[in-house]
Amino acid sequence: MEYMWIIVVGMSIAALFTMRHDKRQAQKGGQRIPEKTLWLLAILGGGPGAYAGMQMFRHKTKHTSFRIGFLMLAVAQLFLLVYLYN
Repeated sequence: MEYMWIIVVGMSIAALFTMRHDKRQAQKGGQRIPEKTLWLLAILGGGPGAYAGMQMFRHKTKHTSFRIGFLMLAVAQLFLLVYLYN
C-alpha cells in the first residue's frame, strides 16, 4: 500500500503547484487552468495539495464548491491512507 502514499504525495505536489500557477495567471490576466483540471488533480489523489494550495495562495476561496470539496477530498484521502496503512 506504499504506492498509495506516493500517488497522494505526488498528486498533491502537482495540485499545489497548479493552484499557484493558476493564481499567478489570474493576477497577470494570463491563460488560466480549467476548473475541471483542478478538480481532476484533486480527485486523483491531490486533495490535500489542492486544499493547501487554495489556502496558501488564497485561490478559489470564494467558491463554496472548492472550499468544501477540496477539504472533503483531502480528509477522505488522508483518512484512506491512514486506514490502509494500519
